[in-house]
Amino acid sequence: MTAPAEKPFLYVVVCAAGIAAGVGELIAAAQERDWEVGVIATPVAMGGFFDSAAVEARTGRPVRSAWRSPSDPRPFPAPDAVVVAPATFNTLNKWAAGLADTLAVGTLCEAAGLGVPIAVLPCVADALAAHPAYRDSLARLRGMGVRFGEPYSGMPDERGVRAAFPWTSALDLLRTG
Repeated sequence: MTAPAEKPFLYVVVCAAGIAAGVGELIAAAQERDWEVGVIATPVAMGGFFDSAAVEARTGRPVRSAWRSPSDPRPFPAPDAVVVAPATFNTLNKWAAGLADTLAVGTLCEAAGLGVPIAVLPCVADALAAHPAYRDSLARLRGMGVRFGEPYSGMPDERGVRAAFPWTSALDLLRTG
């Protein structure tokens, strides 16, 4: 009798945007689709943008935001895929430029270099999205095979209604590549 195959492992990279408070929706959907999940957050996101204790309870793993020392064991297995949600202006530009100054961005740089499938749900204000560096970064990341969901500015529409963030669409992007 053979042992059952392990579930695939998904890294969820969380950036500092107000919408990050809903990341549990993505985690729950990934687990329903039979993924094991580990969360890596930018240092600023760890400052109250989401409930890290709830995420740790949901995943059964620590939320990571800092580099480990060489003697520490790896807390997560290698990723089978990565989702960046919400993905901010700062993180996307640093990643495209190869500026691996945080664990989150370093992980993204490494995953892209290894050919790991990556899905991104940008959460960038329209004024920042108009910046030429951002447009260049998106083009570079797309050229690296990164899959993007529809842009989300977080701004309310003309009726004052804010659209729901499309958390589960990231998982659909992983299937289409």
